[in-house]
Amino acid sequence: MLCALSGKESPSAADIKAVITASGAEVDEAKLTAYLAAVEGKSLDTLLEEGKAKMKTVSGSAGGGGGGGGGGAAAAEAEVAEEEEEEVDVGGGGLFGGDEGGGGY
Repeated sequence: MLCALSGKESPSAADIKAVITASGAEVDEAKLTAYLAAVEGKSLDTLLEEGKAKMKTVSGSAGGGGGGGGGGAAAAEAEVAEEEEEEVDVGGGGLFGGDEGGGGY
């Protein structure tokens, strides 16, 4: 995809290897050969459209839906149960200057 976006509509194996090695990865020749065979003659637009069509068939788990609207009493109890957290001074040991006036950095 990066090769196609850079203007090479039909990138060669060398073009793809250059991108992969530039990222610090190693090229698997067998996988590269299989990939080039699978995309031969297809444009980036065609490959993206085929990918979108495949994504439509993938179902994701959305978890369970929430229950119906409950009574307002439960919400009122939840509000009462919430308490503000108290800030605790854990000390910074003067890491950020502190009150000692040692900010001469």
